[in-house]
Amino acid sequence: MSTASVTTSKAYVGKTALIPWQQFPGHFGGALSKALVSEGLVGTRKLDFRISHYQPMAWVEDHVHATQEQVYFVLDGEGLLTLDGVEHHLGRHEYVWIPPGVRHSFVSCGLSPLIFLVCSSPSDDKP
Repeated sequence: MSTASVTTSKAYVGKTALIPWQQFPGHFGGALSKALVSEGLVGTRKLDFRISHYQPMAWVEDHVHATQEQVYFVLDGEGLLTLDGVEHHLGRHEYVWIPPGVRHSFVSCGLSPLIFLVCSSPSDDKP
């Protein structure tokens, strides 16, 4: 059984290398993510946890979440995060918490890929 197709109500130990890279809707230019903990993988509806890898100049379009709150934690690289029209430079080991209703976008602006963790709660942005 492939690790990427497991749904469980028990604890789950995964292998990041077995999770496929995806370019989710609204992500462009090599903005890829691996959904490490998701409703589809483990059955959780409380959170979504991903690692993202954005090539230089890759981005996620400006958007807003109705119910989700998110945390981005930068592991490597540099990104320009826009929150309600205000730009913020994020680098290695910096993070942001984004509450529902805040319009945001993120672009990889450095010379090397931007690598960051994304934790969202709840797992889906259904109102």
